[in-house]
Amino acid sequence: MQRLFLHQNKPSAACDLTWQTPGARIRHSWQPPPNPNPHPHPSGPSAPENHSTGFLHLSCSGLKDLLRLCSPFIKRACFISLHVVFIMSVRLWLMGGSMPLFSEQDNPASFSPHLLTRFLTYCYLLAFNAWLLLAPIVLCYDWQVGSIPLVESAWDTRNVASLVLALGLLALCLHCVLSLQKVQNRELLVGILFLMFPFIPASNLFFRVGFVVAERVLYMPSMGYCILVVHGLNRLCAVVGRWGAAALTVSMLLLLLLFSWKTVQQNQVWLSREALFRSGIQTLPHNAKVHYNYANFLKDRGRNEEAIHHYKTALRLYPRHASAMNNLGTLTRHPEEAESYYRRALDINPQHNRALFNLGNLLKSHGKEEEAELILRDSIRFGPQFADAYSSLASLYAEQKRFAEANETYLQGIENCPDSSDLHNNYGVFLVDTGDGERAAEHYQQAVRLKPAHYVAMVNLGRLLRSANDNKEAESWYKRALQVTRKVDILTPLGALYYNTGRYEEALQVYREAAALQPDSTDVWLSLAQVLAMAGRSKEAEKMTMGVISKSSSCIECYRLLSAIYSKRGNHTEALDALDRALQQSPSDDSVRAELHFSKGNQLREMNQLDQAFESYKLAVQLNPGQSQAWMNMGGIQHIKGDYAAARMYYERALLLTPGSKLLKENLAKLDRLETARRVKEGRAEGSPH
Repeated sequence: MQRLFLHQNKPSAACDLTWQTPGARIRHSWQPPPNPNPHPHPSGPSAPENHSTGFLHLSCSGLKDLLRLCSPFIKRACFISLHVVFIMSVRLWLMGGSMPLFSEQDNPASFSPHLLTRFLTYCYLLAFNAWLLLAPIVLCYDWQVGSIPLVESAWDTRNVASLVLALGLLALCLHCVLSLQKVQNRELLVGILFLMFPFIPASNLFFRVGFVVAERVLYMPSMGYCILVVHGLNRLCAVVGRWGAAALTVSMLLLLLLFSWKTVQQNQVWLSREALFRSGIQTLPHNAKVHYNYANFLKDRGRNEEAIHHYKTALRLYPRHASAMNNLGTLTRHPEEAESYYRRALDINPQHNRALFNLGNLLKSHGKEEEAELILRDSIRFGPQFADAYSSLASLYAEQKRFAEANETYLQGIENCPDSSDLHNNYGVFLVDTGDGERAAEHYQQAVRLKPAHYVAMVNLGRLLRSANDNKEAESWYKRALQVTRKVDILTPLGALYYNTGRYEEALQVYREAAALQPDSTDVWLSLAQVLAMAGRSKEAEKMTMGVISKSSSCIECYRLLSAIYSKRGNHTEALDALDRALQQSPSDDSVRAELHFSKGNQLREMNQLDQAFESYKLAVQLNPGQSQAWMNMGGIQHIKGDYAAARMYYERALLLTPGSKLLKENLAKLDRLETARRVKEGRAEGSPH
């Protein structure tokens, strides 16, 4: 640090000058030299005129010395001020020309309508920060939302701390001004400047800040604090003598040890998110923000019951915490209660776009589509960069068959949120559903480019390629997704690809890994049993299927697989019994029931119970008129029974559904030949003599 030395003019023999602080008057005592002629010449200059000229000369000389003394400081101050102005201008330009917006929970004092409350609280916060520098006993990563109650009265005892700080700083400043000419005291000025000036932007003096207390803003002021402490120790050591200096040294060493221990302790606090959030609760249990942050951490870890407790604690401490209300709604199992939390959050903050999003999704799931649409639109209006809201509104339009509006919403979302990989993935799913697979592949790939670990887009792209019979490319995307993470959602489609292409051993390996990752999944074990059955290992398949049924007796697909295993062995009675047990589960889906009746008809036909088989096929087409195979089999039964007219009717109905079926055309041709032969035979019978 460059020291400023005061340049003093050596006084002449006629003058005794004493400099005070810059800007003070020049005290002088003027003693004229002995005059050999005590009687001045009448024509010479008078004494008063000579005195005035000397005073002006000395004043100009003092001002020059003062400017010479302060010029380095003025130059540095101007340079730093210009630098600060430039940085602030760039900051405002990056923020679009506006200052950041803060909420009441960020800085409650700045939102108080009472000037006295704001003034007293700001003064106390200065004292509180000064105390943190002196004694950093209570430290916390966040001091918002009620950590420090507002000072609302002049009779609050905390005002004493503000007064003590003000008197202390005033005394330091006066001492600094009065002793500026002493070189050994100029570090006092430097210490005070370092202590005060870096803290001014955080003091709410010129603009509102987004915190109550922030330990990070004390880093620069702590430099001034250290300078002042060293200056004070030097002065004390000069006063107390040898033994006093030794005692001070020991005391400072103990203080350094305490501060070092506190540093190590704080490092442990910052090792993990959980340790940090837990320390906040232990330090400031009355701070709603630390409870809210810890609840968010618990929710992310799936510890929902603990998260609910801390969300409710945050709301008890700060009832107007809209985000806590919204997050509590996401953890509530009862839809009515969740809706209540979302609406209460919106009562607090009508522009809370995530509460609007959650409420809109909840209403959509309960069939209240008109209200859901309005709320999701508001979510987009108040959060135009919230990609999930676009996806949810577009999916609502798609469910209502309003495909043009859904497409427009997706495109609007991509325009406003170009970096959202999820939005591109969801738009790809929409394009697949609307038959535009080529554009869907482009958006899946864009999602992967934006987020190379987006395994969902990789799986969706693999399925799209699989549907286009590009199995090799689909397999490569599945394997690429598995390089990101080993999840059941990736393994099962890869296993299905292997199964459908006859690679049963690879399919078994993949499904076994999936079963190890998710041992409670009925679908995974069922798929594994299907692969075993197709691989010719029917005993293992049967045993595995029975094991799944023992855990979930309502597994309809398990009974269907069991029926297929028995049918393959020729045990049609057992196969029929398995299908009857599946129908006893009363599946709600008509297409599933139609498939079961169709399979039952097949078993009855194999057992040559044609009439009962016909009734089963009839039930199948009643539930699903598009079941062309059932229509064809009904025609086949009538064909066998000799009812050619009925057989033709069923064949033609099946042909309307599958006009390219060669088997149907062959059956109809056989039917034509039989009918022709019958007519010829009947004609001959009529022409024969009686």
